[in-house]
Amino acid sequence: MYNQAHLKELVDKALANYSYNNEAEKLIDPIKYILSQGGKRLRPVLALMACNLFTDKIDTAVIPASGLEVFHNFTLVHDDIMDQADLRRGLPTVHRKWNTSQAILSGDVMAFVANEFLLHTPPQYLQKVLRIFNKTAIEVCVGQQLDIDFEKATIIRQEEYMRMIELKTAVLISASLKIGAIIGSAENKDSDLLYEFGKNLGLAFQIQDDILDVWGDVKVFGKKSGTDIVSNKKTFPLVMAMETASKAQIKILQSLQNDKDIEASEKISKTIEIYDQLNIRDTTEILAYDYINKAFGYLNKVNVDETRKKEMTNLAISLIGRKQ
Repeated sequence: MYNQAHLKELVDKALANYSYNNEAEKLIDPIKYILSQGGKRLRPVLALMACNLFTDKIDTAVIPASGLEVFHNFTLVHDDIMDQADLRRGLPTVHRKWNTSQAILSGDVMAFVANEFLLHTPPQYLQKVLRIFNKTAIEVCVGQQLDIDFEKATIIRQEEYMRMIELKTAVLISASLKIGAIIGSAENKDSDLLYEFGKNLGLAFQIQDDILDVWGDVKVFGKKSGTDIVSNKKTFPLVMAMETASKAQIKILQSLQNDKDIEASEKISKTIEIYDQLNIRDTTEILAYDYINKAFGYLNKVNVDETRKKEMTNLAISLIGRKQ
């Protein structure tokens, strides 16, 4: 069995060795920039782990799995533009380092580069894998649209928010696991179980991400804390606060969101003050753990020896255990 570190090395190597069309270097430089920033390579590593559950021969899955990382980073480039984010992984975002037009264009190219990677899928699995990937790519865009729509809404129900993050974040993790399992010749039942494992893992991961945006440390997290609060993004802490707050607290939260002249630091501190009054952090962390437990329930049903699941289990635990 391959461990997480080795799988990440395989992905890093595949990304570094990709041969780009260098006719326009300014188009490619931002791609190399964001892909060189590293990170956990969560999605391709999970894809390779899923493949490795069913076979020790994972070579044919490395390049397709790496394509999932390219696609994920494409979404980050465009998300950062829409969110007007300054930092990504502790470094300037692509649109800040270059400009918005360059970020949009280079991001567009990344979507097609991702497809080039996926075309390296073994022929007997190619059509199935591409259908899953394309369906997932559309779902991710739907999730982003819902996220944008929610910014203008006064109150979002918990189930609406969970559907949004399922599409925007969780489905790509789900698809990564399913694609890896398919390339590993898994039975349909097992690849479907891994999809559900990934969905619940992804929900837990995003809820934890919401927690870190409010209470995280920029030195560890790589992003400024409170950016979602400043931009009025609907996150799980805000959704829960609006559902459980008193009329007076709701009035304060709405006032903070509508005040265009308030200093960012004051907006963040006053919002967190209400979150703390409502015990939002504990409530949110409990929900994250509920989803990780559901995820393990699906993983436990996958029909392979438990020893082969060890690396995937350890990775899942590390995700939900991220510290501020």
